[in-house]
Amino acid sequence: MWTCPQCNQEFVNTNQAHSCQDKELSDFLNGKSQHTIELFYHLVNEYQQMGDIRVHPAKSMISFAARTRFAYVIHLGKNFVDVVFPFKQPYKDNLCFNKIKPVPGSDDFNHHLRLYFKDDLNDEVRMYMRMAYENGC
Repeated sequence: MWTCPQCNQEFVNTNQAHSCQDKELSDFLNGKSQHTIELFYHLVNEYQQMGDIRVHPAKSMISFAARTRFAYVIHLGKNFVDVVFPFKQPYKDNLCFNKIKPVPGSDDFNHHLRLYFKDDLNDEVRMYMRMAYENGC
């Protein structure tokens, strides 16, 4: 593991490109509805129950990491949270993803999920969350 000397984030690759303390979590949460903030922290709490995670605000998203980054909050809306899980294969047989797209220049597929309510984080979503978490361990 390599640790950035400026921001102390840990990475698998030496000198890995990253947004080095460009944003704080509050930059993303300021001005958001109480509903959206509670949804975000509900997601964080679910991941904390799975294991040790770190939340990394970056230039345009918030990432979740264990050993490596495994999930991303790409948008905090008025009443929703958009999350992306990168997987090596598309999981098309599901009820939770609203979009699955190949990542250009990679063998990953981004699986997009929109959470409107805490109950949207159901057993099926938890299964994919755990798969993403385990990929990051």
